Amino acid sequence: MGVMIKKPADVPGSALPAILIGLFVAFGGVLFGYDTGTIGGILAMPYWRDTFSTGYRNPEDGELDVTGSQSSLIVSLLSAGTFFGALTAAPTADILGRRIGMVASTGVFTLGVVLQTIATSIPLFVAGRFWAGFGVGLISAIIPLYQSETAPKWIRGAVVGCYQLAITIGLLVAAIANNGTKDRNDTGSYRIPIAIQFVWAIIMVVGMLILPETPRYWIKKGKHEKAAKSLSRLRRLDVDHPALVEELAEVRANHEYEMSLGKASYVDIVRGTVGKRLATGCLLQALQQLTGVNFIFYYGTSFFNNAGIENPFIVSVITGVVNVASTVPGLYLVEKWGRRPLLLFGAVGMFVCQYIVAIAGTVDPDNTVTNKVLIAFVCIYIFFFASSWGPVAWVVTGELFPLKVRAKCLSITTASNWLLNWAIAYATPYMVNSGPGNANLQSKVFFVWGTFCLICCFFVWALIYETKGLSLEQVDELYSKCSKAWQSKGFRPTVSYAEVQEIRGSVGGRHASLADIEADVGRKRSVAHVEDGKYGGEKTSYEV
Repeated sequence: MGVMIKKPADVPGSALPAILIGLFVAFGGVLFGYDTGTIGGILAMPYWRDTFSTGYRNPEDGELDVTGSQSSLIVSLLSAGTFFGALTAAPTADILGRRIGMVASTGVFTLGVVLQTIATSIPLFVAGRFWAGFGVGLISAIIPLYQSETAPKWIRGAVVGCYQLAITIGLLVAAIANNGTKDRNDTGSYRIPIAIQFVWAIIMVVGMLILPETPRYWIKKGKHEKAAKSLSRLRRLDVDHPALVEELAEVRANHEYEMSLGKASYVDIVRGTVGKRLATGCLLQALQQLTGVNFIFYYGTSFFNNAGIENPFIVSVITGVVNVASTVPGLYLVEKWGRRPLLLFGAVGMFVCQYIVAIAGTVDPDNTVTNKVLIAFVCIYIFFFASSWGPVAWVVTGELFPLKVRAKCLSITTASNWLLNWAIAYATPYMVNSGPGNANLQSKVFFVWGTFCLICCFFVWALIYETKGLSLEQVDELYSKCSKAWQSKGFRPTVSYAEVQEIRGSVGGRHASLADIEADVGRKRSVAHVEDGKYGGEKTSYEV
């Protein structure tokens, strides 16, 4: 196995347009990451605390501040908005299309940014957080959908993983913006970091108005000429090129085969192998949140401050840099190692780091050396997360589902991510802070996150299939033939859905299994092979 990720020699055309388009669409992750990253620093800004306080004084420093419940509400309302936004992504992407759906999502996000920018009290600020979150929820489900449907299979994991890289860049830029304005004694301290998001929105809208719709969306809508033009643009091949015609025929045949098996309602997606895939995707996204990563980025500044660490804003910038830098090797390893090994690697590393932080912070919390250990192992933990569970969760969920239900299933799996995101954002102040009604866990909260990382190890082994190098249509075949996730590494696709569609009627129609149909295809190939030899034709071997 070589070191570089190279385009297979037998793949015609150019992958560059599809890769560049996938990378640009990933920019939407900056909206997600930046909006997530700003709030932790804003909550710690003296001017913002003074402006939005309803009279409560923080016992740590005696200054005006928002209460723990108000802090929970402000942080968690973004996640509540994203949950409902993600659920709305399915009809948005299926009705408006993947491309225009992202434009509309950015418009909703911009409304939320406007409300947050003009706010001088908690109610309007919270409303802005909700609508910004609604837009982010829409975007967070549609972007992996668009990327998965356009990227070549041999580099799809790295392209979709760039969405997570963009999220980490957004988090880092947010930390830098907060650090640059935190000492201002006017509304610019929080309005400047918030208003910067208008720039991200403008870039996103302008780009999406230029880019093509996905060919698989046009196939779903029955507009095959538009699908051919879209794929031609992505692959730099003429619409009549044999390779392009073959790829489109396979996508179309697979979709027609799936549609012939049943409807694509919300009831249908919880049945059969699609139901198994949906459960896997929801659990994967939920566990990504339960590793505790957003505790660092939502409440890291406040946590490090309460832990006695000087200049917690700088620590947030450091963790942001580590997050960005660590995502890059993950984009390489997802194609070299595969999905399963990388997720297992990350889960084990995060488990060890979380427990070290928890033990060190619990045994001797006031020691300077302990504070350095906290920072060091939080950074190492971020490395393991950013190089594995950060990008790969989006990669895997983007690959799991058939075209007919892909938008619905992706919206639900993404909503699962945001539901847990909201729960953690809301519950964390009560878990960590001292005072009546709070658990006062402090560093012990890392025992909770670490235990979930251990659960992640068993989850990956039992339920995550290896999909590296497979087309989205071949993933359907994988789930049809392979009943155990740990056996998926040895799977090799053998089905041509174009041939399956031709032969289906002779083996019992829509009720025949894929294995029965494939067997019949094999028999017909054998007959054709024998007849070729009998009549002096050129003998041809086939792989079944």
